[in-house]
Amino acid sequence: MNVSDLISWLKNQLTILNWLPGYTKKDFSADLKSGITVGVIEVPQVMAYAVIAGLSPIYGLYGSLIPLLVYPLFGTSRHLALGIVATDMIIIASGASLIAEPGSDAYVSVVLLLTLLVGIVHVTFSLLRMGFLVNLLSKPVIYGFMAAAPIIIGFSQLGNLMGLEFERSQYVTVLFLQLLDQIELINLTAFGIGFSGILLLLILKKINPLFPRALLLLASGGLAVWYFNLDKNQVDVIGIIPSGLPSFRIHEFTLEDVRRLIPTVTTLVLIQLMSVISLGKSFGNKYKYPISANREFFALGMANMVGSFFQSPPISASFTRTAVSDQAGTKSSLSNVVCAAVIALTLLFLTPLFYFIPVPALAAIIIMASLSLISISELRYFFKTKPDDAYIAVFTFFSIIFIGIQEGILMGIGASLFMMLYRTSRPNLAVLGHIKGTRTFRDMNRNENAEPVDELLILRFDSSLAFNNADYIKDFILQQSGERSKQIRAVIIDGKSINDMDTTAIDALRSVTRTLEDWQIELHFAGLKTPVQVLLTRSGLARELGGTHFHRSPHAAVTYLLKKLDQSDSDSSDDESGSEKSESRLDAYLNRMD
Repeated sequence: MNVSDLISWLKNQLTILNWLPGYTKKDFSADLKSGITVGVIEVPQVMAYAVIAGLSPIYGLYGSLIPLLVYPLFGTSRHLALGIVATDMIIIASGASLIAEPGSDAYVSVVLLLTLLVGIVHVTFSLLRMGFLVNLLSKPVIYGFMAAAPIIIGFSQLGNLMGLEFERSQYVTVLFLQLLDQIELINLTAFGIGFSGILLLLILKKINPLFPRALLLLASGGLAVWYFNLDKNQVDVIGIIPSGLPSFRIHEFTLEDVRRLIPTVTTLVLIQLMSVISLGKSFGNKYKYPISANREFFALGMANMVGSFFQSPPISASFTRTAVSDQAGTKSSLSNVVCAAVIALTLLFLTPLFYFIPVPALAAIIIMASLSLISISELRYFFKTKPDDAYIAVFTFFSIIFIGIQEGILMGIGASLFMMLYRTSRPNLAVLGHIKGTRTFRDMNRNENAEPVDELLILRFDSSLAFNNADYIKDFILQQSGERSKQIRAVIIDGKSINDMDTTAIDALRSVTRTLEDWQIELHFAGLKTPVQVLLTRSGLARELGGTHFHRSPHAAVTYLLKKLDQSDSDSSDDESGSEKSESRLDAYLNRMD
């Protein structure tokens, strides 16, 4: 490998080398402003989100340090704001709590192992170009999860909001029953702080959405606790948080731990990849620059892998903080580095100030952030556009609420795949008619101007042909042909919508051919794509039918067959009237195009 090859390889891996040479002071000024703005918002958010995962708030800050320094080296998005996010934290809590007790050292080790595994899978997906797996999460499944997660998160924080002791659970029913059992034990002081915090966040959001309202809430709440000695009145506070940057930590784990985390890793990876790619492409399209899915997988994977050795929980792209970053005028992913600097300064100098921050204030931040994830308008869109998708979204939502997060997502994926198989097993099938004055053929059930062509049956299948719809399509052909067996001489299949066939479908067509031959009806194909023609050739069906049974278009097939029928009638009839009749069959069709 020569120097130029090495430089090319480095530029391919380290995308920062592609744009950093053109980076200007003006760009840095914009990134500095954006990074500080996001950092001020991120500090209280990630501290609160860490609590969702059953971690100390300090781990939220750790997650916004090293990974934010790694991502800009490899990422292709200029706008993504990274860190821990609420939806990921609830998934982490549901999986890691099955292995260790939340809050324990063993639990922290499990979460850090989870970060490492997530990073490894991200990088593997990138190297093997397996981004297509993200498609397993359909939009209705994502919506169902995004609608259910805030409710689970909100209920999980009711105990902290009201000063109650809840056993950790991902089930809304369990959390609700705990609330009913302890409702007489509500700490009014804690509830007053939490409820006032919610009101403050709502009011400040109305006044100025970019205002660091969560930071103001934590500061004012901490001052109130300190001044009035509310921590002596059974109001839980964050307490002592160690100062300093996270230390390097080697993972200790067993293969059994890895095995038990596989479902959580799988769920988390799919959710993260969907979020990063959809959010990255959204801003890439807005500002007209390309996003490489595989490079994003690699960048996110490296950020998580390296971060795991510096006590970072799994990180992803934040919808809200990315929007704030964009509004603040970010120009590149170096805004993440500035944000990390804000976090580092916080860890070095400000953690003693966190002692008096009331836990109910953190709960208020979490609840308000969670509620912002719910979108009723999107569900209305599903019902209006494709009700089946709305049913999948609702099914996923209730599955997650009552069965569990990971189980509910898997059930949603299963429902989506089942619906996809059902739809492809019952594709749209049409009988086509000719549109006068054109060479066009349309569905006669949907176009009143479409008229049948005498003695020909023209069919169209709006789907690939495969094992799951082969019999359905076969029955349709034979039913339509059988009803007209005395009136038609040939069946034409318009194949422009057929992208693929499997052996089951080809065998079904072979069976159709033989049945039609018994009825003295020919089978012809029009407009087949080259890959499909190759399949029919390999199978031998093309040879059995003969080359004259394949045409460029329905018009070409109709012209050929009418001419052939005219010639056949002419050869079988010696009288003049029969000849005139056979000639008029093709003429009648051609005259309709004038």
